[in-house]
Amino acid sequence: MSGSFVSPELRARVRGLAEPVGRALARAGLSPNALTLIGFGIACVAAIAAGAGAWLLAGFLVIFGGVFDMFDGLVARATGKASKAGAFLDSTFDRWGEGVVYVGIVAGCLFAGFDLGAVLAAAAMTSAFMVSYARARSESLGFAPGSGMANVGLAPREVRLVILTVGVALAGVSLTILAVSLTLIVVLATITTAQRIVVTLNQAREQE
Repeated sequence: MSGSFVSPELRARVRGLAEPVGRALARAGLSPNALTLIGFGIACVAAIAAGAGAWLLAGFLVIFGGVFDMFDGLVARATGKASKAGAFLDSTFDRWGEGVVYVGIVAGCLFAGFDLGAVLAAAAMTSAFMVSYARARSESLGFAPGSGMANVGLAPREVRLVILTVGVALAGVSLTILAVSLTLIVVLATITTAQRIVVTLNQAREQE
């Protein structure tokens, strides 16, 4: 719908590759909601690691938790337990976990005496949340039906996750790398929010 680094085709391909894992988790007796909570727990541990300055571990946990998050939906579909309540919990805990990770980064930067990094982490969190809010609000008002809004914008969650992982994992080498990654998230997330606003307003004008 509007330029994104992650195309609908790529999303579908990744889901196809992950489906066997989702079915295996379902056979192991893990419910979608349990996986949602586990993913949130991983995010919390990642935040603690970042706050303690264990940047490489934090980076690994950020990407692991991000990949893990996709499995709750896959398990829901594999077990026929997909529901609005489950989707609500998934989205809510995803945002909560994302926020917790950024708070951990802020703490880690402050403890390291890197005030600029703390400010950039707070800015990145705000920008990232605006991307999610723009989608949620647009879809709740009937625009971009289905998951259409997920395909709008340069930097959906998957892209931000990769950028954040690289920055956090390499922060132990140089905090400047972390600052660059956070700045990139701020810029790309702001552009993505603007793209979603434009798409929504265009659809609104078409419906008038």
